[in-house]
Amino acid sequence: MAEYMGELRRTHYCGDLRECNVGETVVVCGWVAKQRDLGQLIFIDLRDRTGVVQLAFNESTEKEIFDKAFSARAEYVLCAKGVVQERSSKNPDIKTGDIEVLVEDLRVLSKAQTPPFEIVDDCKTSEDVRLKYRYLDLRRKPLQNNIIMRSKIAKVARDYFYENGFIEIETPMLIKSTPEGARDYLVPSRVHKGSFYALPQSPQIYKQLLMLSGFDRYIQLARCFRDEDLRADRQPEFTQIDMELSFASMEEIMEINEGLFKRLFKDILGKNLETPFEKMTYADAMNRYGSDKPDVRFGMEICDVSDVVKECGFGVFSGAVKNGGSVRCIVAKNSASVLTRKEVDKLTEYVKGIGAKGLAFIRWVDDEPSCGFKKFLTDEEFNSIISTCGAEKGDVVLFVADKNSVVLPTLGALRLKVAKKLDIIPNVFKFVWIVDFPFFEFDEESGEWVAMHHPFTMPKEECLQYLDTDKGKVVAKAYDLTLNGTELSSGSIRITDYELQQKMFKALKLTDEEIEAKFGFLVEAYKYGAPPHGGMGIGLDRIAMLLSGAESLRDVTAFPKVQNASELMSQSPAPVDQESLDVLGIEVVSE
Repeated sequence: MAEYMGELRRTHYCGDLRECNVGETVVVCGWVAKQRDLGQLIFIDLRDRTGVVQLAFNESTEKEIFDKAFSARAEYVLCAKGVVQERSSKNPDIKTGDIEVLVEDLRVLSKAQTPPFEIVDDCKTSEDVRLKYRYLDLRRKPLQNNIIMRSKIAKVARDYFYENGFIEIETPMLIKSTPEGARDYLVPSRVHKGSFYALPQSPQIYKQLLMLSGFDRYIQLARCFRDEDLRADRQPEFTQIDMELSFASMEEIMEINEGLFKRLFKDILGKNLETPFEKMTYADAMNRYGSDKPDVRFGMEICDVSDVVKECGFGVFSGAVKNGGSVRCIVAKNSASVLTRKEVDKLTEYVKGIGAKGLAFIRWVDDEPSCGFKKFLTDEEFNSIISTCGAEKGDVVLFVADKNSVVLPTLGALRLKVAKKLDIIPNVFKFVWIVDFPFFEFDEESGEWVAMHHPFTMPKEECLQYLDTDKGKVVAKAYDLTLNGTELSSGSIRITDYELQQKMFKALKLTDEEIEAKFGFLVEAYKYGAPPHGGMGIGLDRIAMLLSGAESLRDVTAFPKVQNASELMSQSPAPVDQESLDVLGIEVVSE
């Protein structure tokens, strides 16, 4: 039978005891990390979220207590009372390594079966097994540190915004389904059969309504839900540090958020960030780095050689330019010894897998560069390529030729893959604001212009003249904050003019019926005095991932989903009984 704590009450966490506590009688609680039986001497490493402390049992220990210590096994839950003493054999690898607790009372609060994997920091067990037993995995120090850091980030953010006059306001979790770029998670209504709530992809419309309501500085740690394919930096449910300001310019919003990150890095990591952060236009980011979330910690920028090869005899290059595309490359400096022909073949298969037709290359190992397409070029053309991209002996140049929508993202992804292969990415933090986003992007499947951001984003005033004539020239008052190649936040100045909002809806080919059905209550609100406003949604999970050095959002989420959006521990989603479906008026049909 399990014992009870009774009159015992925890006085200290395991990891908090130090030499200054020697001579004190303490009570500690936790899990058995390790038990060592040396005959007349037993040691137990007791673990809680702060660390471990050694419990000691010797010939002076009462037999009943000694026997309990002897029977203790990994992951037993104990409560121990004893006197802190200096250890005879100290352990410099742990914070409590100078002391131990000589136990005089021990309670076995819960016994444990042998766990499916060892609860150690450097666990080699597969992630699927650890996710199935997530409650055990969360006992490991690395994961606990990540979750604790995430909690600290949330507290620092709240404190910062409170100090800057923001008001925390909760918005509904059951809302009307509106298009925001991803699929909604839908919740059927029992009362209104045939109708559905949606879980919010973000509190976008509600926080705009709060601006109309006079709450000029809003903040919320908002849970958001998006039914989209997952990856390492995406979960179907996540948390945004969501904020909105009235009567503020884009520059003021950026400045406030730079202040937040300056505070976070100082309080959490003890690092001083330099502000203001670098700003880069969307066009520059795509042309130089092939990404709207560029990792600028290293060079290897994209080089355009289209003008050099547009008339050359190599049809792959000249044909791409003639068809309105381009030929661009990246130069991997001093990489010829690492990027062997075999490795380049692997990179070729990689780019084919992400949409490119292939990969041309130059490897400069010997005095003369090796190049498969050189025979199609004149010496002048080839030398011009080398000169334009700045290649030298020891370098490898990788080319992609196609339409720009293929060339740029392909080279952007290839740039990152090669940099990781060469191990040239420094361990520093580089923030970049991405600005001047296109308002519209052309959807090749539908043949229509669609909003790149949500339809409430304000276009730049000087671009309004192009709304009806040249949508490709319309630039949005939108801005993203990126860190080391990860998008941390996205925001914009909002449209508050009723007539302009109607014009933007029309530009997106929304009918009056669609506008009323999807946004009617917001559009109606604009008629009653809307202040200029804008805001951002900052990914709390992604901040925690980057600050903790985690490889995945799963490592900073207590109970994460895997790639197919299921949770292995609780086995959700799962079927429900027929009675529950009947109440909702839902019939499940097989595919």
